[in-house]
Amino acid sequence: MATTQLPHQNFRPISGFCVTSCQLSTALPSPPKPLKSRNLTVKTPQNLKWAVKLSLVDQSTPPKSTVDVERLVGFLYEDLPHLFDDQGIDRTAYDERVKFRDPITKHDTISGYLFNISLLKILFKPDFQLHWVKQTGPYDITTRWTMVMKFMLLPWKPELIFTGTSVMGINPETGKFCSHVDFWDSIESNDYFSLEGLWDVFKQLRIYKTPDLETPKYQILKRTANYEVRKYTPFVVVETNGDKLSGSTGFNDVAGYIFGKNSTTEKIPMTTPVFTQAYDATLSKVSIQVVLPAEKDISSLPDPNQETVNLRKVEGGIAAALKFSGKPTEDIVCEKEKALRSNLIRDGLKPKTGCLLARYNDPGRTWSFTMRNEVLIWLEEFSFS
Repeated sequence: MATTQLPHQNFRPISGFCVTSCQLSTALPSPPKPLKSRNLTVKTPQNLKWAVKLSLVDQSTPPKSTVDVERLVGFLYEDLPHLFDDQGIDRTAYDERVKFRDPITKHDTISGYLFNISLLKILFKPDFQLHWVKQTGPYDITTRWTMVMKFMLLPWKPELIFTGTSVMGINPETGKFCSHVDFWDSIESNDYFSLEGLWDVFKQLRIYKTPDLETPKYQILKRTANYEVRKYTPFVVVETNGDKLSGSTGFNDVAGYIFGKNSTTEKIPMTTPVFTQAYDATLSKVSIQVVLPAEKDISSLPDPNQETVNLRKVEGGIAAALKFSGKPTEDIVCEKEKALRSNLIRDGLKPKTGCLLARYNDPGRTWSFTMRNEVLIWLEEFSFS
């Protein structure tokens, strides 16, 4: 992707035309005399032919918007959650000639844009989550979102996950949206047409077998090329001491609790995954855990029969997860943990000591190449970049 040196101010549409998609409606003045500019490297897509290229110079005051952008921010908070439901988005908020781009799709009209939404609804079961909407320029609004889509045409119904931002350009003359450009967190090359983007789609079509059982609830905040960032709600586990991350020592004890070996002989529904958690930097101090159903409150659960088995509430929080298939041997798990921790530190995040291994499948009944395993590391904090 090409870079160019620009001053320390945002490149935004100038009153009278939409920079990202609309035709110029006023003549441009003659170029001003060159002024000293401050260096700022900004990535500029080369293949967006409809983008207007302008040289920027320092200005004493930034341009003021002639549009009620605050109202449009509130509108998007209300409208975008309907992107894939029966109500749908309000097409009257968009110019007829609206430029939509993502790494593998482009449309130049509102009709094409709405057709793309309808097609996604047929091929997938999209779950769109809007995180925030904010004004990022006089005629720009940026949104951050997560979209989880289940591909219904394949027998194993793979789940495709995309997170990123959308920059919505506003036409100053109409006060309507005239462009919508998506940027995915999982790739570097977001220009249309992105082979990296196409590969990012295809690699998510692989088979992961996830049992149809209850799992701890979480929201995906961000998906990069190497990991997901999730926000977990609190959950309860029954746990005992284990021997190693990939081991099964203690599993019969915690499984016995949910099968009725408790103070009331209550049988509790099975969940997934089985966690093994290491609490120290050397990954040697380990417990093995089974998650209990969300409807179960720790105060109402029966006591374990064994003194070595305990109930504990996990307060939830932010965790990074690295998914992989195959048999999770100790060497492989340690290698995945090291890679995940390295990527988190590289990206400026603060991983906590220790990690968890999540095993979703019965190893005796699942082909290794379809197994779903995850290494998770709790994070000190997380904020969207």
